[in-house]
Amino acid sequence: MYPTVAEVVALPVIRQGKPRLVAGSAGLGRRVRWVHVAEIADIAPLLRGGELVLTTGVILPDSGLARYVEELATVGCAGLIVELGRRWRDDVPAALVAEAERHGLPLVTLTEETKYVAVTEAVVGLIVDAQLAELRAAEQVHETFTALTVAGAEPAEVLREVARTSGLPVVLETLGHDVLAYDAAGHDPVLLLDDWAARSRAVTVSERTAYDTASGWLITIVGARGADWGRLVLVSPEPPPHRHVVVAERAASALAVHRLVARDRESLERQTHRTLLAQLLGQAPQSPDLGARAAALGVPLERRQLIGVAVRPVSVLQGQTLATQEVLRDLAEATALAGRRVTVAALVGVVDDTSVRALLSVPMTVGVEGVLRKVAREIHRTAASPVVIAVGTTVSSTTDVRRSLGEAAHVAGAALRAPGSQLYHRLDDVRLRGLLHLLRDDERVRAFADRELGPLQARDTAQGSRLVELLRHLCENGGNKSAAAAAAHLSRTAYYQQLARIEQVLGVSLEDPESVLSLYVALLVHEMGP
Repeated sequence: MYPTVAEVVALPVIRQGKPRLVAGSAGLGRRVRWVHVAEIADIAPLLRGGELVLTTGVILPDSGLARYVEELATVGCAGLIVELGRRWRDDVPAALVAEAERHGLPLVTLTEETKYVAVTEAVVGLIVDAQLAELRAAEQVHETFTALTVAGAEPAEVLREVARTSGLPVVLETLGHDVLAYDAAGHDPVLLLDDWAARSRAVTVSERTAYDTASGWLITIVGARGADWGRLVLVSPEPPPHRHVVVAERAASALAVHRLVARDRESLERQTHRTLLAQLLGQAPQSPDLGARAAALGVPLERRQLIGVAVRPVSVLQGQTLATQEVLRDLAEATALAGRRVTVAALVGVVDDTSVRALLSVPMTVGVEGVLRKVAREIHRTAASPVVIAVGTTVSSTTDVRRSLGEAAHVAGAALRAPGSQLYHRLDDVRLRGLLHLLRDDERVRAFADRELGPLQARDTAQGSRLVELLRHLCENGGNKSAAAAAAHLSRTAYYQQLARIEQVLGVSLEDPESVLSLYVALLVHEMGP
């Protein structure tokens, strides 16, 4: 908001006095809050800091010049301008120069007579212009973030506007110092997020908005009073101008309103986790800073044991009913809570309409099975309804995470058919389904399934029948026609007629165990999808 000493010295009214900087060049960037004309030596007690002192030195004592400068520096004086010709003709005393240099206090001499009233008017005008510009900028910030708030902008959009407006990197974190979102403003995101949690814990502020000089962070609390949930951090190496404070506070307000409006939707933390999981699964382009972002969330991916997990509601049967988003959101929060209780780092999110996905990050020195048992118990205990938990192969590279997560999802789908009482399921627990999962990409297996079921699928498509579904009921009930009819909600007579039609379309006997087994294998292959 205020001009620097260098900017003031560059004003035409001062340039006419032929200014010369004789000491304190290190302080040329100091801000000039006001201009004060003073000839007395004990002026320091009357200053508040930020003043540019103008003097001719006519009554300054010869023996107290060093003390005079020291006192000015102590109260935060911006600089000292001395007009030569009245007290000193060609230069100021060496004591004045030495002390000004020692304190980094700009000392400027004017060799031509200068009207100090004109200097005062020019500098005050500069200050007022800067204040007006600052007020206009603040007004523009208010308008911009009001529009974002009304439009219900997502956190990423709000942070993008913060970075654009301020030109500074910005990070939104939880009160536990996990990074929810960020915008690096063109800087290296890996450096920005490196060891974020530890660095953030070391920076505390006593006010809702404050600048920490040691870290160079402008911090404002996000949330309503009594319900705070995060901090917004602008990385500002220099003390921020007023407009940046306004930007931070308005952005925090927009984020708080967004959370209130969206509280019945997916939480911001789950959104962030879901984004990273989608990248790991290959559903979205993988960003080069993915590892740094995960680590900033408290989930390191390097030199760790990584285990994909899928959690599905037992009431959801694959191929029939998809879980509602509300059910999956609640289940995701329960899964995340289980991870926190067991103190295991995990990404948890909803990436499709069937299950909650999680990626556990376990230290290399910790036994995986013990962690899985604890997490599974907590999920079963916390979930609102019965669930099936499936676990993928343990991997150690992010490039293999997709396989582990995909494997867990397939195992969960297979285990849903007979959830049993196991805490969690692995690939070898689902037997035939597990084998077919391993062979699912083999073209010969796909061709076999198409040959077995092709005519039946074509009949259903052409006539709107449900022969494939009725066949599935027979296979799942071990060939027991009465049980299959009940599961299909048909009378036995009507169901038997449909079975006869299936035999006619396929040209096989459903009394032949091998034929039923072949058809069941084909059904399982198609159930797994491409």
